[in-house]
Amino acid sequence: MKNNMVKKFISISMIAVLLLSVFAGCSSPSQSAAEKVEVETQRPIMVQGPMPIEAEKFAQRLENVKEETSGTFVFYIGTLDDYPVIVAKTGKGMENTAAATAVAIERYNPIAIINQGTSGGHDPDLNVFDIVLGERTTNLGSLKTADKDENQGIDPTVWIPMDLMASEGSAGEDPNAEKIRYYEGDKDLLAAANAVIDTYTEGKIVQGTIGSADVWNNEVDRIKWFHTKFGTSVEEMEGAAAAQIAGAYDIAFLGIRVLSNNKTNGGKYNPETATANQEYVYEVVKKYISTMQGE
Repeated sequence: MKNNMVKKFISISMIAVLLLSVFAGCSSPSQSAAEKVEVETQRPIMVQGPMPIEAEKFAQRLENVKEETSGTFVFYIGTLDDYPVIVAKTGKGMENTAAATAVAIERYNPIAIINQGTSGGHDPDLNVFDIVLGERTTNLGSLKTADKDENQGIDPTVWIPMDLMASEGSAGEDPNAEKIRYYEGDKDLLAAANAVIDTYTEGKIVQGTIGSADVWNNEVDRIKWFHTKFGTSVEEMEGAAAAQIAGAYDIAFLGIRVLSNNKTNGGKYNPETATANQEYVYEVVKKYISTMQGE
């Protein structure tokens, strides 16, 4: 009889332990741990800015920020609305931007990249503080000159585009490479940007073509030539490099550029445009996050 009672007690105790284990598995601490893992494995959104005035204002808006460097590139790693966001200070120019983008992709695996900052106007209908959403971004420095002998002069107006991505061989000898390549802005990023247009009151926002090159154009006739031949709205020195590298890794990309000056209509340079653009891009990122979260 005593042995039977002991066996019953042991059986009841084992059942109680099993039930406690089941209930513990369903409890909130375990759910919180799972949610924490999910947050930690979310792919971040990356916002790029070439110079301090084009990156650091946005970085100051992030929470839980830590700073990492690679070479001369600085990455501010934080959160926005509890979602991971990284601000990359890339430095100026195509080479800096391409390298910074590749390093960031390999290191952080971003889900999307927004390249933003200031730009010079090509479209006379656009004014200082207006913003261009990069429906397309293109390299204005990849050009092939005319075939001229010595003493035949120089004529940049007959230069033609050269698509460096068009051939495994020599792009200079491939007739299929003698065309311009446009990098299309990601439709979901564009949708998020268009959804928050009303938050920007410093100027108007349009979709257009962003041109990039390691060249600072001050010749109005040259600027007009690019605007007519390539359809450019603005020029800067980084976006096409970031777009090319993002495309190589199949990562969503969008350029967002504010006009800091416009020589085609006399618009004088204003450095405050950099801050205004970052404030708008902040709203774009918030909207993109809410879209991904299904809100």
